[in-house]
Amino acid sequence: MLRFVRSCGRLTLLTLREMGRMGIFLGTTLLDIFRPPLQGGQLVRRIHFIGSRSLLLIVFTGAFTGMVVALQGYIALRRFGGEEALGPMVGLSLIRELGPVLSALMITARAGSALTAELGIMRITEQIDALEVMALNPIKYLVVPIFLAACITFPLLNSVFVTVGIYGGYIVGVELLGGSSGAYFTQMSSAADSGDIWMGVYKSLSFGIIVAWVSCFKGFYAAHGAEGVSQATTQAVVMCAVLILVWDYFIGSVLV
Repeated sequence: MLRFVRSCGRLTLLTLREMGRMGIFLGTTLLDIFRPPLQGGQLVRRIHFIGSRSLLLIVFTGAFTGMVVALQGYIALRRFGGEEALGPMVGLSLIRELGPVLSALMITARAGSALTAELGIMRITEQIDALEVMALNPIKYLVVPIFLAACITFPLLNSVFVTVGIYGGYIVGVELLGGSSGAYFTQMSSAADSGDIWMGVYKSLSFGIIVAWVSCFKGFYAAHGAEGVSQATTQAVVMCAVLILVWDYFIGSVLV
């Protein structure tokens, strides 16, 4: 029994220490964002890496997400004679929930894991230590551009995901299943307001901060060796996915 209590206490202390390190890392990064100079070249490269290279994945995923939502929604609404509500259902579900969450998960899988591995390799090959020896702030030079790029690209990719998803739902609900084209867009525009759009923007922006924060932290403090980088990458992806879903619930419950 005493051994079990000790194990629980040790796990609690390790968890609290890790949370404290993550909090300090986030605070340091946010402070360094406002300290000149801005690494413009690094920022452009990170925007290209996170945004442009994820565009095809976002378009493909968004199109089929909208198609699936329209297909299943049409089947459910037809049972109650409410096919006219297909447009609002597809639009609101994509704008408020599916767009921000799924786009963030896709970017995490493609870009977040790569960023963690990149910083982890820099850590184990002592490149980060070399920057410190050269009197360069590694957080300012490496992490801040990733944070800024995530804040820029996540809302933009979310808007692409939602737009493509809406037209994917149109193809299935109207072109394939014979729904009304006018009712699809008219009902959608009357049901969705600016508050719904801003909720999607706020969610995608906060998800970008979460993904950049966790991915950079895990890579920045990766253990030595290939196994350490592998563990850091796996932990970053899993933690980002869990935090995205948890934070989605809390921010959704506040911005109702």
